[in-house]
Amino acid sequence: MSTEVANESGYEVDGEEFAALARYVLEEMRVHPQAELSIMFVTTDVMSELHERWMDEPGPTDVLSFPMDELRPGRAGEEPVEGTLGDIVLCPEVAAEQARAAGHSTVEELLLLTTHGILHLLGYDHAEPEEEKEMFDLQRRLLLTFLAGR
Repeated sequence: MSTEVANESGYEVDGEEFAALARYVLEEMRVHPQAELSIMFVTTDVMSELHERWMDEPGPTDVLSFPMDELRPGRAGEEPVEGTLGDIVLCPEVAAEQARAAGHSTVEELLLLTTHGILHLLGYDHAEPEEEKEMFDLQRRLLLTFLAGR
């Protein structure tokens, strides 16, 4: 897996930890080992611009996902497709606010949001209740098993 982590947010972020999480999630989801992923941490100003431009919604958000080759999770017995998974953009300032409200650390929130963003890149969504349950259950399982192995 090729995961590029860029931090333009001003927050201190351990890029290796996020690259390790991405590798773990992509392996668990049986994504081709040569798949490419970009994770970028940005300021609230940059996230606000992206949120307005791509989602037509004002203000910053926590995470945005930009799929490229529309790769999907692999299935047993099938050869996974090679390609570029896409980009995940995270805003640590928004994540910090959410973490405080949830009672956990900003890093834990950012790891959760990274997992969430990768699942979006793989075609998961949470618009309908049954989709939300599937995605959030998978997100929780992936993150907890990653954290348990650290």
